[in-house]
Amino acid sequence: MRLTQYLSQAGVCSRRAASRLIAEGRVQLNQTIATPHTPFRGDEHVAVDGQPILLSEQHLYVLYNKPVGVDCNCRVDDPASILHHLSLPQRLFPVGRIDKDSRGLMLLTNDGHLCHRLLSPQYEHPKQYEVQVIPHFQHTGLTTEFKEKMEQGVMLDGRLTHPCQVTLRSPDRFKIGLTQGLNRQIRRMCRALGYQVVDLQRTHILQLSVQGLAEGEWRYLTQSEIDAIKAQVFY
Repeated sequence: MRLTQYLSQAGVCSRRAASRLIAEGRVQLNQTIATPHTPFRGDEHVAVDGQPILLSEQHLYVLYNKPVGVDCNCRVDDPASILHHLSLPQRLFPVGRIDKDSRGLMLLTNDGHLCHRLLSPQYEHPKQYEVQVIPHFQHTGLTTEFKEKMEQGVMLDGRLTHPCQVTLRSPDRFKIGLTQGLNRQIRRMCRALGYQVVDLQRTHILQLSVQGLAEGEWRYLTQSEIDAIKAQVFY
């Protein structure tokens, strides 16, 4: 096991963030500062900023219906941070992000292995969103042309977004299913086609649904939900 993997599985952060912590000299092995090239056997005493890090004996999985205004960062000094809006028994980390101006379903966990598989672009796990838009002055309501262009892919930063599924709900609302997770992707896709997003809600992650969970509320996943996700993600 690599040191970055150990930190991720312990729920400290992602592997990429763990690499940054090591490079910044904030990780210690047996009270000695670790470097990116320090060998790790797996039985050493690990600490971050002097705080001991142990692998959790029990992984926790939480669903959270994030309101608008809550930021998915984990910065203690940010009043809008998700850290200040959830009272959990131990520190869990968001699997992916929903931008501050959007709302909806989030999964939080200390299971670094599951987090890595869900976030890795090579696995393309689906998420669904409900979106409301207003047109720019040269456009009318949503059209079949908009639907087709969204589904075929929109050019963002010189690359075409992955194909997706769009269902038109009304002249100003649509549902979209994505397997890609670019920064503010739906908002940018809509803007490129002449529409401004005024409401964006994530409703599903894999088979998990926001239904029955009021905004600002959270709950633990049931064992059957955990088993179903792991079966889909790992097999």
